[in-house]
Amino acid sequence: MTFRVMLRMQIKPGAEREFEETWLRIGTAVTEHPANEGQWLSKSAEEDGVYYIVSDWVDEPRFREFETSEQHLKHRVRLHPFRSGGSMVTMNVVYAMDPVART
Repeated sequence: MTFRVMLRMQIKPGAEREFEETWLRIGTAVTEHPANEGQWLSKSAEEDGVYYIVSDWVDEPRFREFETSEQHLKHRVRLHPFRSGGSMVTMNVVYAMDPVART
């Protein structure tokens, strides 16, 4: 069962572009971890300066291992200056449905 993490990040006004570029440059800090199954950066269509980072993991223990690692702490330090607030939620994926092929 996939373990999913969603971060909601409020970015300081005017820092959005630099945040996006920094996230893209350092994103491999997450995706190189063997327990990571991918991650995505999305920008809110409704709230200015709000981003969501979603990452999938093979399980919660392996995510928690990464979360407390030196590698992750370095990653967080690089993103922290852009933040004015945020939160994190975790969940277990119950079902996943692939799109239906269209002809």
